[in-house]
Amino acid sequence: MNAYCLFDNIEVRDAAKLGEYAERVHEVVTAHGGRYLAVGGRVDQMEGDWSLSFPVLIEFPDLEAAHRWYDAPEYQELKALRLSAATSNAVFFEGGPSDLVTDGG
Repeated sequence: MNAYCLFDNIEVRDAAKLGEYAERVHEVVTAHGGRYLAVGGRVDQMEGDWSLSFPVLIEFPDLEAAHRWYDAPEYQELKALRLSAATSNAVFFEGGPSDLVTDGG
C-alpha cells in the first residue's frame, strides 16, 4: 500500500541552506523508492482551520519505505540541514485501497 510524506514548510530561516537541501535530497529519496508528487504551488484553504504554507508531497511504495528513507544514515545530514533552515510540519500516511480511488479509466 502506497505511503505519502507531506511536509509543510512554514518558515524559511536560511534560503541558501534550504536550496542546498533541495539540490541534494532528490537522489536520496529516489534511492529509497520515493518520488515527488508536488512541491509548492497555490494553496486554497477550503474547510477547517488547517492551511498549508508550502507543501511538499512525496510518495513511497509503503510506509516502511518512507520510514527507512527518513531514518536512513545517508539522509541524516540532509535532515539536519533542512531542520536548521526551516520550520516545518510533517506527516506520513498510508493510502489504502478505496472504491473512491480509480485507475483513471
